[in-house]
Amino acid sequence: MRITLNLASKPYVDLRSILKRLRILMLILAVLAVPLWYALRSERGKAAAATARVEAMQNNVRRLQQQQQSYQALMQQPQNAAVLTQADFLNGLFRRKAFSWTATMTDLETVLPNGVQVLSLDPEVAKDGAVSIHLRVSGGRDRAVELVRNLEKSRHFASPRLTGEALAQVGGQSNNPNAALQPVTTSIAVNFEIVSGYRPLSPDEEKSEDEAAKKSHKDDESPASEKRSSAPRTRRGSAMTQPGGAGPMPAKKRGVQ
Repeated sequence: MRITLNLASKPYVDLRSILKRLRILMLILAVLAVPLWYALRSERGKAAAATARVEAMQNNVRRLQQQQQSYQALMQQPQNAAVLTQADFLNGLFRRKAFSWTATMTDLETVLPNGVQVLSLDPEVAKDGAVSIHLRVSGGRDRAVELVRNLEKSRHFASPRLTGEALAQVGGQSNNPNAALQPVTTSIAVNFEIVSGYRPLSPDEEKSEDEAAKKSHKDDESPASEKRSSAPRTRRGSAMTQPGGAGPMPAKKRGVQ
């Protein structure tokens, strides 16, 4: 009879398999760590280069601001005040010369409803190039509302608003003392003050808009042409047959018998 005795103080554990797995895991982590380290190093280099460029640009901006302040201080001196005033006047004149009256009137004709007359047109060009137009029109109240709606839908005008209105007077002051007491209706001509922003389209935008308009016009004409082509055509001079197939009916003679 054979008896097995375990005289160890601790239970036996097979460490070889565990150590083997740990070595494999460490090898995989080392392989993954190498490209990650290279990527981290390259990103740090890119970040350092970007920081250097930002600092250089900030230095250039500060230098240009200092130059601008020095030039402004130089131009604000009494001996240079006349030159600064003349420069501002010329810049404003150039901005007004750059404004196209022909394009503005053409764009305004597309939104102007019937029965509305333009009394005055005053454009204002800001230093940043933004254009605002002050319109004074005369017409019925409903036509003025339609004009404002057309301006809102147009791509050339932005944020139109009514700033004032007054009854239109023909031939100077009215001789009727009760004219101011008449109620304002849609049939009475009223002078309206309208302020709107103006944004002329670039040549590319105008070309795309014209192409879209031509395409929509062709699409509108195609159903009408198809309808005309599908209508039955009757030949002139064709003989009409009598009921029952008795032969052609004689043509009626014109005139009084």
